[in-house]
Amino acid sequence: MTASGILPDHRLKTLFDTGVISADTPAAEGQIQPASIDLRLGSHAWRLRASFLPGPGRTVSDRLNEDVVMHTVDLTNGAVLETGCVYLAPLQERLKLPPGLSAAMNPKSSTGRIDVFTRVITDHGVAFDQAPADYDGPLYAEICPCTFSILARTGDRLSQIRFREGAHVPLRDVTVSVDLAGFEDGIVGYRARRHAGLVDLAKIGGHERTRFWEPMYAPDRRLILDPGEFYILASREAVSIGAEEAAEMAPIATEIGEFRAHYAGFFDPGFGIAEAGGTGSRAVLEVRGRDVPFILEHGQPIARLVYEPMREAPEIPYGRAASNYQAQGLKLSKFFV
Repeated sequence: MTASGILPDHRLKTLFDTGVISADTPAAEGQIQPASIDLRLGSHAWRLRASFLPGPGRTVSDRLNEDVVMHTVDLTNGAVLETGCVYLAPLQERLKLPPGLSAAMNPKSSTGRIDVFTRVITDHGVAFDQAPADYDGPLYAEICPCTFSILARTGDRLSQIRFREGAHVPLRDVTVSVDLAGFEDGIVGYRARRHAGLVDLAKIGGHERTRFWEPMYAPDRRLILDPGEFYILASREAVSIGAEEAAEMAPIATEIGEFRAHYAGFFDPGFGIAEAGGTGSRAVLEVRGRDVPFILEHGQPIARLVYEPMREAPEIPYGRAASNYQAQGLKLSKFFV
């Protein structure tokens, strides 16, 4: 046990009981993860002209006027969120944080791997994906599908939230590099197909991979990233997160290359450890080319993992329960066969 750190699963359950988290409906099965809680979409979303932050002294509702909101989308029976559009959806969970307890949010792994850019906004917020200690208010998900349009419904989970007690005290940084030596059948990654079909968030394993993704090969262990294209790659190094620590993938310094390699960033305790069946787990990288074509080479640094302590070890580490990405190599989102 440490004096500060990320709250584990059994502590997260108590947040519902004590009113730190309240929700429109009771917590759903599987919503509480080893070191995070999945956040659920509410009954509707607004199609926005542009993204925004409310800023000090203003709520999100204060900003939702006719200059920003284009129309309202009903999610109760499912609705298509279109590529290239910005939406804002109230989340079912709201917070009443006590002193000393803050929260951070991130897209779920499955969300980042389908190139849905999402981040959480709070009232009075001056930064995305952050809720400071003493925050008392609602949560909203900004959603922008970048490559595939998605069919979303009330209760779908695109984002997750972590709770930190005390200060953020990193344990260490680990740089990971890209593997372009080849995995199964010599494939080094996948490039998203533009103008592909709809991804239905309710259909796990219900989408044919080849309709959405083009396999990539690198016979010379080099890959040219095209501007604006989205790629799924994997780290050369195996990644492991001990039971008493958590990690977050952070963007590597922009001067290293013309690409972005950070969408979903939380790694739970137990990921990649042998005791939870995770030996050899790689970090899957969601990479978008920027500005100019860029040559990526095997072993090139591409992202950082920032480790920090858990407040306590979780009762059920990642991999002990149903886990989609334990022991993964180069793996697409759970929505694809």
